[in-house]
Amino acid sequence: MSAPVFDLVVVGGGINGAGIARDAAGRGLKVLLVERSDLGSATSSASTKLIHGGLRYLEHYEFKLVRHALAERERLWAIAPHIIWPLRFVLPHRKGLRPAWLLRLGLFLYDHLGGRKRLPATVTRRLRTDPVGRPLRDVSGIGFEYSDCWVQDNRLVVLNARDAAANGADIRVQTACIAARREADQWQLTLQDEETGSRSEVRARAVVNAAGPWVDSFLSGVAGVNANGRARLVQGSHIVVPKLYDHDRCYIFQNPDGRIIFAIPYEDDFTLIGTTDQDYRGDPKDVKASPAEIAYLVKAISSYFQRPITEADVVWTYSGVRSLYDDGAANAQETTRDYVLSLDHGPGRAPLLSVFGGKITTYRCLAEDALDKLAVVFPDTGGKRGWTATRALPGGDFPPGTAGDVARDLRQRYGFLSEREAQRLVRHYGLEARDILGTARRREDLGRDFGGSLTESEVLFLMDREYARTAADIVWRRTKSGLRMTPDQIDALDAFMAERRRQADAPKAVASG
Repeated sequence: MSAPVFDLVVVGGGINGAGIARDAAGRGLKVLLVERSDLGSATSSASTKLIHGGLRYLEHYEFKLVRHALAERERLWAIAPHIIWPLRFVLPHRKGLRPAWLLRLGLFLYDHLGGRKRLPATVTRRLRTDPVGRPLRDVSGIGFEYSDCWVQDNRLVVLNARDAAANGADIRVQTACIAARREADQWQLTLQDEETGSRSEVRARAVVNAAGPWVDSFLSGVAGVNANGRARLVQGSHIVVPKLYDHDRCYIFQNPDGRIIFAIPYEDDFTLIGTTDQDYRGDPKDVKASPAEIAYLVKAISSYFQRPITEADVVWTYSGVRSLYDDGAANAQETTRDYVLSLDHGPGRAPLLSVFGGKITTYRCLAEDALDKLAVVFPDTGGKRGWTATRALPGGDFPPGTAGDVARDLRQRYGFLSEREAQRLVRHYGLEARDILGTARRREDLGRDFGGSLTESEVLFLMDREYARTAADIVWRRTKSGLRMTPDQIDALDAFMAERRRQADAPKAVASG
């Protein structure tokens, strides 16, 4: 049998790959996305989980990048108001570091560069009398409060992939592209199922290399194209501790080494602290927060809070590798976060587009620019440019800022839900929370309780609609239920999911036999 032919094969199921697949499928292209692990399982689930302009990038004169990202904040909030919501950040001034006038100037630019409309502007806080100053120590008494947004990062990836599928894209997880060769105006690709080892062939008019930290290795090792070391791998790590304060503001702290770190309310009961920035030279799949990084974050955050923390307070860590474009910067934190799209194409050579760098905030713009680059082979798609800026992602078809109303409506429909449970469901699934709850009249109707407020009904939704195959996909990526589950509970969930997959695969095996 001849190999199926796609217009576009996207290699890599992180936020950039999922965003490109969504945009391309919505423009009418026949799209295949392959991800060798889980959607967003690497860098895209290891972010600081912010939709933001990047205040610190102003210091490096990245005005275009900051303006671009600031303009996207409210667009993304509008299309995904269930998984994106506004946050207020407090930036305390500390003597001996950046002067207060410079901080205020930077925030003035931050307020006005990106066409802010809904998000509130910067205000000055007197930290010795304002409640936001009470947890702090060794600050000058002046602070500035500004706006950015939070995002459920893995869910953003998954919802883009789901919307791509709704527009006809073929999404395959646990599928690696192990070989790619040009044959005139097409690519011949060999795919491998990572669970069974079975192989298949497909053809494509164009390929997008959105492999993230593996972008160079895909170029040289799979596609046979000289990569020339264009990616700079930078590790960023985070720690999670029991919550350090009771209000809903976040903090952004300056450190004497010039870096900044965030302290962000996380999953109701915790505080998220990060991130680090250091060059990484190992295999990206082996990345984890190092003892030195954990110690650095603990020391930095303790210098700002009245109640210091220790490494014993850390309940979870996560780490990711950013694939930045190597612009020759002296150190990791100065390397550009802007994206670079490299197109390898010529007469008789099918195009290969490689993605370097980028921020989760600008993924949608990156996808549009990628399709612009590929207009050399898909000239009829230009008229549909921009459609992703207004179409809601699954579950997010309600006005931004009204997620609380959706949660209250959910509680009225399902009286057995607590306020906290209803809010969690809406902030993960939006209007699709009703699909999980279905006709349930009591909690027991949702099936088995796996712990961490995770029910069988939710697990089946994530398996059937959102490509989840293992417990880790659910408890550490789709949700953060693992923070409240025991290892035994997670193992039980893994066994349940494995058995359900086996049952689902059995009829297919009989049919093929």
